Amino acid sequence: MCGIIGCTGVKCAAKTLYRGLEDLEYRGYDSAGIAVLDCGGIITVKRKGRVAALLPAIEELGGTTGIGHTRWATHGRPSDANAHPHTAGAFSVVHNGIIENYAELKKELADEGCTFFSQTDSEVVVHLLNKYYRGDLKEAVLSTVRRLRGAFALCILCKDYSGFVAVKYCNPIIVGTGGGALFAASDMPALCGLAENVAVMQDGQIAFAAEGKITFCDFSGEAASLTFSTLPVSARPARLCGFPHYMIKEINEIPAAIKATASAFTSENCAEKLARIQKKRGGFTDVVVCGCGTAFHSALAAAYCGEELLKIPVRAETAGEFRYRKSSAGAGTLFIAVSQSGETADTVEAARAAKRLGACVIAVTNVAYSAITGVADVVIPVRAGVEICVAATKSYCGQIVALALTFASLCQSSSALKSMLKELKTLGAACSAAITDCRVEDVARACASSSGVYFIGRGMDYPVALEGSLKLKEVSYVPGEGYPAGELKHGTIALIDGGTLTVAIITDKTLGEKTASAVEQICSRGGRAAVVCFKGCAPLSLKERAEFFIEVPACSACLSPAVSVIPLQLIAYRTAVILGRDPDKPRNLAKSVTVE
Repeated sequence: MCGIIGCTGVKCAAKTLYRGLEDLEYRGYDSAGIAVLDCGGIITVKRKGRVAALLPAIEELGGTTGIGHTRWATHGRPSDANAHPHTAGAFSVVHNGIIENYAELKKELADEGCTFFSQTDSEVVVHLLNKYYRGDLKEAVLSTVRRLRGAFALCILCKDYSGFVAVKYCNPIIVGTGGGALFAASDMPALCGLAENVAVMQDGQIAFAAEGKITFCDFSGEAASLTFSTLPVSARPARLCGFPHYMIKEINEIPAAIKATASAFTSENCAEKLARIQKKRGGFTDVVVCGCGTAFHSALAAAYCGEELLKIPVRAETAGEFRYRKSSAGAGTLFIAVSQSGETADTVEAARAAKRLGACVIAVTNVAYSAITGVADVVIPVRAGVEICVAATKSYCGQIVALALTFASLCQSSSALKSMLKELKTLGAACSAAITDCRVEDVARACASSSGVYFIGRGMDYPVALEGSLKLKEVSYVPGEGYPAGELKHGTIALIDGGTLTVAIITDKTLGEKTASAVEQICSRGGRAAVVCFKGCAPLSLKERAEFFIEVPACSACLSPAVSVIPLQLIAYRTAVILGRDPDKPRNLAKSVTVE
């Protein structure tokens, strides 16, 4: 959710932290702040708004050690007071996560005379540190973390310590070294150009970084160690490269993401890994594909494909629901967890829950060093590259490809995988044609002026309808929903009038007439309609009946969502731009949802 960073041993801590926060801003942009050790004390600057709001205030900050934060608000509205770092006594703290028992801790501390200046759960951490500090920093940190329940990644400054402390529990933090300086951050791109070598901290670890050296211990105080490796080239932060927004840049990167994902599946011997675990397990009786938001939509699309290929029950579930209900998953279940970041709290916990039930767990993720990879029996890589726009585009298409390849590898037909890999060699060209040739401006203007936009589809097109609706809501704030086309007359049609637009997706010719019937019903009631279809799949009558008609190149059913979604992504992007919204940083959203 939030982005945190720490550094020590640099020339100017404030400028280093500011640069790192720019690369972490996709994790939250409600407020930002920096604290530095300077003149024997801690100096803090924090502001409501985006990271750029800090720039005028940090010009005069000195010091070689500091911590920084960019916030996605959980407890307390965006404000200067609720911005991190939080400072009390000898300490300053930045936090990513949620302290679940903060209310009882806050009451205890208030009863002891502590004064709170924010509405956040995070402020209890700095008061606990101050409470337990008697000159021994390690003991104060250990006493504090043992009191916390929830999920937390922390960077801590103490005025009596020349460096910083990093703490990890359930939320990500990476430490790095380079040029005699030491660093910590929520994600690797923030360390690019700073650290030469990095290590991913494990749950329950504490790092003490000072005077050119990082030492580790666990929450019991016992010494721990981590292996450092060279910062991967893939971690370098993305730049706009001439595009006006990251969203449109990343849509244009879909062909490359598809090619890289297919290549990684082959080069990392994923088919062989899947075959080995399938043999070890004696096959599977059912499959659960799990995710949140866009990842759930790719999971739902994959469920259609998986059931067709495997001939066993395959169902998609939202991770937040799976983890809390009594599930029928067991030793015969294949559980596939889908997460762009690999840190999505609900998805990681759902995977852990499935594993406790005896299921085999596969992770499909865009981040090789993420938490979910530590849970999985097999990791299927998505190679979409760094995705900055909060609304997922290229990573969704990468997930579609990775999941389709997974099911093709697991099915009984030896030709299924070969056929899919062959098709993937030309799929990028189909996506490129969809990106280049789609004329969406008129549809986007219709969306911008509509009171609601509804997306409908049947079969594999239904998950795409859900994703199209989500994209439009995320970046343009235009309300609407995605529905199965057959459900239209079971209540939803009551919403249709002259102020609404319905977008129908058709990629299966056998279902085209059925969806066309729904479009007829919409038009008969004064609604406006747009059709997005594979060439040759929609009835010819729709070209005359629908107000807008967009065709894209056809492909096989299992891979179709990677192509048919592109016009919907472009419509969402253009609608946001027309309405003056920032498509990269939609209000109230953050890229990585690492809390419930």
